[in-house]
Amino acid sequence: MLKTSLQRLLLAGLALLLPAMAVHAEDPPLVRAANAVRVLNDIMQAPDKAIPKDLLQNARAIAVIPDMLKAGFIFGGRRGEGLISVKSPDGTWSNPSFVTMTGGSVGFQVGVSSTDVILVFRTQRGVDSIVNGKFTLGADASAAAGPVGRTATASTDAQMKAEIYSYSRSRGLFAGVALDGSALRIDYDANAAIYGAGITPRRIFEGGVSNVPAPVVDFRDRLEEYTSR
Repeated sequence: MLKTSLQRLLLAGLALLLPAMAVHAEDPPLVRAANAVRVLNDIMQAPDKAIPKDLLQNARAIAVIPDMLKAGFIFGGRRGEGLISVKSPDGTWSNPSFVTMTGGSVGFQVGVSSTDVILVFRTQRGVDSIVNGKFTLGADASAAAGPVGRTATASTDAQMKAEIYSYSRSRGLFAGVALDGSALRIDYDANAAIYGAGITPRRIFEGGVSNVPAPVVDFRDRLEEYTSR
């Protein structure tokens, strides 16, 4: 009887999780790009709650995952889709590659929420990992909740050693957030839809693409604007 009840409970959890995740996966690439620009604008224009200026200026890459969905019923999961740009040797920002971000958790949790996520890469190691297709926060690159405020700086040894700072915005609140265990992957299907079949992330980052749609270019331009201030 107990086993049957547990099975029914788990099936109910899956019934909650799977439709929510499936609906979230339907945003086409250009909509994702426009949403990523919106998130950047909203966060960077927030008084005294933006990502510190020095972190942005020294970043090696920045990823924006708008509206990452988190759903839970005993088992939890999160999935989001966004963009990542890397800083070129000349200090300018590359055209972005499309990415997905996924993760899971176990424990008492019920409900569905949507969160904007920003990842600030501080070292080349994390950049090299994502160029190769996938990496996991906390395993392939150390991650920590990032400091908030235009003049804030890292305040602990753990933060100082972190290769990636992570931030989230939920219900209007912007703060550093721990995302260890989340996997960031290149979205090859979305890249093919925008840049053409067979285009690699490295080629995108190194400027080997043309006829880039305006919403995608706008993401790169906003990064240039906010990191040059």
